[in-house]
Amino acid sequence: MELVSAERYNSGGENNACIIEKAFASDLMSDVLTILTDHVMLITGLCNIQTVRTAEMADICNILLVRGKQPTDKMIELAEDLGITLMSTRFSMYRAAGVLYQAGLKPVF
Repeated sequence: MELVSAERYNSGGENNACIIEKAFASDLMSDVLTILTDHVMLITGLCNIQTVRTAEMADICNILLVRGKQPTDKMIELAEDLGITLMSTRFSMYRAAGVLYQAGLKPVF
């Protein structure tokens, strides 16, 4: 994802018809589980296996880790198995969300 200079760690959703229309930024996975919208990208600084599991339960096929967080090998492997694209940017959550919003990615209300 060039807009936020993100590094991609797996092919994830490439094989699936993963359409991103909206973004949700949060470090609270309990908030992520309240999302009732499809086609969402998760922007988060929480970098652990539970992030990938939460994305799976919420039908999220794209995770953008912020603040330069690096996913573990287990996170990358699980995301790949689940068809979830896993990326990382050095941008802060605020900046990443702002850049993506300016580019036309809608928020989850």
